[in-house]
Amino acid sequence: MLSRDSHGRAILGGRRIADLLEAAGASTPAYIYDLGAMACEARELTAAFGDQPYLVAYAVKANTAGPVIRTLGDAGCGAEVGSWAELQVALRAGIGPERLLLSGMGKTSQAIDAAVGAGDRGIRAIQVDSVDELGRIAARARAIGRKARVALRLNPGVMAETHEAIATGHDDAKFGIALRDLAAAFEALDGASDALDLVGLGGHVGSQLTRTEDYLEGARAILSIAVTRPGLELVDFGGGFGIDYGDGCAVRPADFARAATALVREAMPGATLVVEPGRALVGAHGSLIATVVATKLSGERRWLVLDAGMTDLLRPALYGARHRIEPLDAAPDPHALTWRVVGPVCESTDEFGEFSLGSPPPAKVLIRDAGAYGYTMASHYNGRGYPTEVFLHADGRVTTSHANSATSWVDARSAS
Repeated sequence: MLSRDSHGRAILGGRRIADLLEAAGASTPAYIYDLGAMACEARELTAAFGDQPYLVAYAVKANTAGPVIRTLGDAGCGAEVGSWAELQVALRAGIGPERLLLSGMGKTSQAIDAAVGAGDRGIRAIQVDSVDELGRIAARARAIGRKARVALRLNPGVMAETHEAIATGHDDAKFGIALRDLAAAFEALDGASDALDLVGLGGHVGSQLTRTEDYLEGARAILSIAVTRPGLELVDFGGGFGIDYGDGCAVRPADFARAATALVREAMPGATLVVEPGRALVGAHGSLIATVVATKLSGERRWLVLDAGMTDLLRPALYGARHRIEPLDAAPDPHALTWRVVGPVCESTDEFGEFSLGSPPPAKVLIRDAGAYGYTMASHYNGRGYPTEVFLHADGRVTTSHANSATSWVDARSAS
């Protein structure tokens, strides 16, 4: 868990982050993750289900690093994946097929084949996003000679109270099968009963939810349909549990789990309740460390230029997300001189906002709550290498990943 020592220096696991980076030989920009804290998040969530059958399917897209997935798997989680590659990473990290879900609108034949062919029976469920997709999955299952286990992802028609870019359960969202198309979906399933086995229904109303009401509204809509289909094994209410990015978050993932459990016990006792948290398990336990490379002063305007930018952490440029930025080796001071913090990328949207960082500014800063949708959304734009990743394990070990460097980009782009 991120904290500060008596001198105000940022620490993880009782050790200075600056020392951890030095020991790992990691230059900035660099992500650092607290795997032990992620495991604690997972255990707190799983404990909230009590004796309810459940599957916590970690949304791999939030952070695809093998050490993260293995840590959460060891803590009792399965995984929800959105591509063939994510499926392979989850399998290699030790997540068994029975604890895996495949989601996404544009599933490739390669992904479908791998999902149907995994293990003895395929993965737990392929989450079907449209009526048309049922025919494609049935055709691939017949070609493999197996029956595919599928769950329908419904669009429950709920506009969640969150940023419009991450609200996914309303009528205009591209995701899920609209309720008006359910009859056609069930007809297609009945016509492909030799190749498809309907095991569940699910949905997802949005991300960064900071109250349970919208989540439960979507859950009730799903349950109202699920109870009309005898024999279903599972109901999946998605994830989207929010975290505190600095403005507070009154609910914990366990609050969503307890409330959902109460609904399922009443409506479908014995069914497995599936949830798909991503950022809630990893977001608060990763930070992006950056070096201040320049300052720019013009009249009353002050810019602080970092060596990290939108190619390392896209969320602020993509939809105005705000991450707290603090000195790495000094306690935050809300009364200190304010700087407009920007990255080095050639885009006007490559900035993080205004933060109180003092004068002179710190040599290095810490960008908080970057464990989710950080490295996974990185890019090589402007020929920039990907940031280093540093993993602090629960037993104190430190491991690193230095993939996708600027040098490898140069070699690839200059090849004939």
